[in-house]
Amino acid sequence: MEQNDFSKGSVPRTILRLALPMTVAQLINVLYNIVDRIYIGHLPEASTLALTGLGLTFPIITIISAFSNLFGMGGAPLCSIARGQGDLKRAEEIMGNSFAMLLGSGAVLTIFCLLFKKPILYLFGASAGTFPYADAYVTIYVCGSVFVMVGLGMNSFINAQGFAKMGMLTILIGAVLNILLDPLFIFAFKMGVRGAALATVLSQMASACWVLRFLRGKRAIFKLRREAMGLKWKTVKEIVSLGMSGFIMAVTNGLVQIVCNATLQQWGGDIYVGVMTVLNSVREVLTMPVMGLTNGAQPFLGFNYGAGEYKRVRKGVGFMSAVCIGYTVLAWVAIMLIPDVFIHLFNSEPELIQKGVPALNLYFFGFFLMSLQFSGQSTFVALGKSRQAIFFSLFRKAIIVVPLTLWLPGMFGLGVNGVFLAEPISNLIGGVSCFVTMLLTVWPSLREKKGENG
Repeated sequence: MEQNDFSKGSVPRTILRLALPMTVAQLINVLYNIVDRIYIGHLPEASTLALTGLGLTFPIITIISAFSNLFGMGGAPLCSIARGQGDLKRAEEIMGNSFAMLLGSGAVLTIFCLLFKKPILYLFGASAGTFPYADAYVTIYVCGSVFVMVGLGMNSFINAQGFAKMGMLTILIGAVLNILLDPLFIFAFKMGVRGAALATVLSQMASACWVLRFLRGKRAIFKLRREAMGLKWKTVKEIVSLGMSGFIMAVTNGLVQIVCNATLQQWGGDIYVGVMTVLNSVREVLTMPVMGLTNGAQPFLGFNYGAGEYKRVRKGVGFMSAVCIGYTVLAWVAIMLIPDVFIHLFNSEPELIQKGVPALNLYFFGFFLMSLQFSGQSTFVALGKSRQAIFFSLFRKAIIVVPLTLWLPGMFGLGVNGVFLAEPISNLIGGVSCFVTMLLTVWPSLREKKGENG
């Protein structure tokens, strides 16, 4: 397994070997929900209301993904560190405990969401016109939440072992199936948003089966074993501690979506909730390469940190940050030059496009600053610095975005523009704070370590 030894070879080449398949996987993963929105946003009748209703389910989907992050992205870096230390038994224990927690939390979330979906959706900004679409989608989607969580959460352990292409295939299988089933269920069977949800659930089920088959197979370096699934609370605590960063980031993303939708419903009505649905969709597409690169770099950083190769850790952080900043600058230029093209992907209603273009320009202003948050956050997570990672997850979203979203619309006559301005302000304050803190704390400490010849 020399190809999985991250302490050898070119740093950029090794990170890209991991990151490129994971970036493709991120793109394919985004397609799960993006394809749904593209089809629903172009339905012959009530396309804007249906798309808006779908957007109201985003916080629920985000929170389900948050629990995948908690136990999947929490356990995977610990496995990378354990593997770097040569302790495969501990790596298997971590993975088994993560799997057990994913199953348990998935069952609890399913029951909770089915019981309280109506008040939850109205709290999130639903109206009489959009609720039926949101209800139809979320009812089917949450019934498959266990498959969603296992597919997303356990795939991190395939990537942590260095099998990035296999991790990409996990997502590819589900996404291709989703793309094929969506038009069949939505249009041929005339199921509308219910068809989109059913296609997604069946696709995620296929991905989950693929992940479990690989992790129990011969190729896995550390395997998913039944005896490793017995919960050890010390191990669970470590997993939760490290995964809490990704969990809080996802939950606060959901909180921001809730606050944005509710505020936009108050100040602008259903049309602006629809605009925000499109903006969130565009952001998912544009941040995908950054997430792929930073997630791909984490196994490399964690392995070399565990192996004492700290010079390679520094080189990895520098390369990851430079590429992220360069890409997001180019993405921002594209948004400024052709904003209407991005919106047309999801909806062609003249009113939505008219209101969406200025909102898009405001929301993505200074987009490159977002990459600083991703780079700093990923470094903290990869090296097991859970407290710093958790703080900056909370800082940007809960402490900056949510208050600004509530406060700015009533100031200086900004109205709905205040909601869209909260995002770039948070990227500036939160992104710079996270990255500078990483440079002032982690970076100097790595220079003092023993791996200067790595």
